[in-house]
Amino acid sequence: MNISLPPRYTPTLRRLHWLMAVLVLAGYLLIEQRGLFPRGSVGRVAMVQGHFWVGISIFVLVLWRLARRRLDGAPSITPPLGRPAAFVSGLFHVALYAFLVVMPLLGLATAWSDGKAVLIPFTDLALPALLPENEALAHTLEDLHGSIGEAFYWVIGAHVLAALWHHLIRRDNTLRRML
Repeated sequence: MNISLPPRYTPTLRRLHWLMAVLVLAGYLLIEQRGLFPRGSVGRVAMVQGHFWVGISIFVLVLWRLARRRLDGAPSITPPLGRPAAFVSGLFHVALYAFLVVMPLLGLATAWSDGKAVLIPFTDLALPALLPENEALAHTLEDLHGSIGEAFYWVIGAHVLAALWHHLIRRDNTLRRML
């Protein structure tokens, strides 16, 4: 029996995709613009804590998204991609999902090993630190988190350009599946 998938992702997957896109943008903006505020100021702390919680939210949502993707599947690309293009597409999607899982975990590990509290919003309560303070580890993790974050500007850019290429040049249904 051949069960055909709908021409678009399910509403849940589409909403998760766009919500996570907005959250990734917010996470980048929060951390990149923290320099607008002096060290130790309420504004800077709010930006950093906002960055932490956006990352945690992305982590929770990506787990939900992966589960839904496994359950719901993906609609076919019409016309189908050739093998090389499908392979590259698959690699980029693995990279995107890996980023969405790894970066929040690296961020939390960095904060905890640096002795920073991850405060529950609008309270003075912090998540329990799962790592002891370790300045050397904190610096290593922070460098890794930052380097991966910078590299990911390129992956996100490639994702956007690929969607536009599919829509405007190849004229397939890749982008329409997510709208």
